[in-house]
Amino acid sequence: MENSKGKLYLIPTTLGDNEPLEVLPMSVKKIIERTDHYIVENEKTARRFIKKISPRKSQPNLTIYLLDKFTDILEIQNYLDVCSEGINVGLLSEAGVPAVADPGASIVQLAHQKGIGVVPLVGPSSIIMAMMASGLNGQSFAFNGYLPIEKGERKKTIKQLEKLSFDKNQSQIFIETPYRNEKLLEDLKQTLSGQTKLCIAVDITLSTEYIKTMTVNDWKRQKVNLHKRPAIFIIHKM
Repeated sequence: MENSKGKLYLIPTTLGDNEPLEVLPMSVKKIIERTDHYIVENEKTARRFIKKISPRKSQPNLTIYLLDKFTDILEIQNYLDVCSEGINVGLLSEAGVPAVADPGASIVQLAHQKGIGVVPLVGPSSIIMAMMASGLNGQSFAFNGYLPIEKGERKKTIKQLEKLSFDKNQSQIFIETPYRNEKLLEDLKQTLSGQTKLCIAVDITLSTEYIKTMTVNDWKRQKVNLHKRPAIFIIHKM
């Protein structure tokens, strides 16, 4: 019976090196304390997070399944087999919530296919938190992931997103690899219209958190250090 199956818990993690219970509710700690099977991107960081949130939990008793870009699609098919024995599985992201801008979505899809209950737990999402703090259109927005690396294609995509924002009155969200943040910002300042609004949200939930929304013209007069800092970018053309 479906009710006797284990569940897939979507377990959020912190967005940086801060104390887990400063940004995560006690419900996350409770689930971790009674869960011994995990699907993770990186075993070392996952074990470190579990130990930090539940220091007395036995690490040798944990069963860890890896899910990264090298994981064979056929191997993934067996990751939730223990649920048929009534055993719960936790899906951990490297940062923030699982399955959003995260490879965990394939596991969630598998759970639905197998009739396994999916339980999302409350935790920080940099995408949503940036949108909340931007002052831009929270009624209509889209997440676009990473922009193209090649400069010409990236600028073309930026113009397309700006036009889409204007045509639909829709905020457009995207991210970049932290060491390329400053190059992206330069491209945004060179490519976007001067009155287009740009929000940059950096180090969300950390002590160095920086969130600001201004016009592109104002950003041209502003200096900000984005190098190797996790950032969310949002544009909106009115």
